[in-house]
Amino acid sequence: MTIVPITSNGLDAAEVSFFSALCSDDYQYLGVPEGHLRSSWSHCSEIVKTSERNGFRNILCPSSYQVGQDTLSFVAGCAPVTEKINLLAAIRCGEMQPIMLARTVATLDHMLEGRLTINIISSDFPGQVEDSAYRYQRSREVVEILRQAWTQDEINYQGKIYNFKGVPTDPARPYQQNGGPLLYFGGYSPAAVDLCAQHCDVYLMWPERREELEGRMRTVHKQAASYGRTLDYGLRVHMIVRKTEAEAREYADELVSKLDEDKGRAIRERALDSTSLGVARQARNRDLADMEGFIEPHLWTGVGRARSGCGAALVGSADQILSEIEAYQKMGMRSFIFSGYPHLDECDYIGKLVLPELKTCSLPHEYGRVPNQLPATPLGHGERR
Repeated sequence: MTIVPITSNGLDAAEVSFFSALCSDDYQYLGVPEGHLRSSWSHCSEIVKTSERNGFRNILCPSSYQVGQDTLSFVAGCAPVTEKINLLAAIRCGEMQPIMLARTVATLDHMLEGRLTINIISSDFPGQVEDSAYRYQRSREVVEILRQAWTQDEINYQGKIYNFKGVPTDPARPYQQNGGPLLYFGGYSPAAVDLCAQHCDVYLMWPERREELEGRMRTVHKQAASYGRTLDYGLRVHMIVRKTEAEAREYADELVSKLDEDKGRAIRERALDSTSLGVARQARNRDLADMEGFIEPHLWTGVGRARSGCGAALVGSADQILSEIEAYQKMGMRSFIFSGYPHLDECDYIGKLVLPELKTCSLPHEYGRVPNQLPATPLGHGERR
């Protein structure tokens, strides 16, 4: 069963992104910290530069208050050391006053000459626990104010949380003139789905069984259609790819071979989204998995034993991984955010074994947001249809 067409421009190419481990989430053995893999400018910027060299089109720079680096500062630092790759900056709504945020994002967009994309986050802040409805209302208002700042001459906004009248937007106009940076968004509650359907561009999902992902996409697509919109859909998932399936599974076993379960639980619970519905669904995946941790033949839930959020990995040979990606594309997905442990090593494996066989694109370019952006790359010799 397929959902095509539900994307903005069909499925001719996919945006394939990587992940920079800003939040102290890089390991040789899962849950066992090592100094050279800690979250630092040196290490994480090297992940960005390696991803660009390997042909990834975008890179997610996550946000966490408990561990790691400041996302927007990090993205600013990446501007002069990169040339082609887009930077997907995670923004926690409410952390910064919305008009100041609009100016900050616009400045970053100019520094990157349009290579900026935004991941909208609605998590709690340290020391605070807010009602879900309030958090998503806050995110809705922030997004609506950003859209005004990026597209209108002044901001006039009356909401439940924020109110502004006659604020000029000249300092907040981004490099990308056709609506500003693309907005990526993930969330499972009705309020989250409605916000994404009305205002965002790419709906991101964490890995689940395919029928559950299809159901989620149908729900979001129906809501977007009620606003006369179509979205793109993406999957954030880890990966272990090797020349053979046996090698990939052997490495998956090695990755968790030194994991202490109490330590893993502490890592999961330190995240501010640890009680969210999305995280609960990742935990449910682990409960439903087989004795080796697989919930589908190539979808392994072991990563979630020591990680909140995205908690599963595609595991297999290059051909098997490419077939999985092809199946997701047929479902209607156009954006993929991959990662692996340790990140530099897995970035090279994916860059060597997977990316040459995929036709890739930049979604901002597809939306007409970025002038002078590279066109889609041709399919490799292993063209897959």
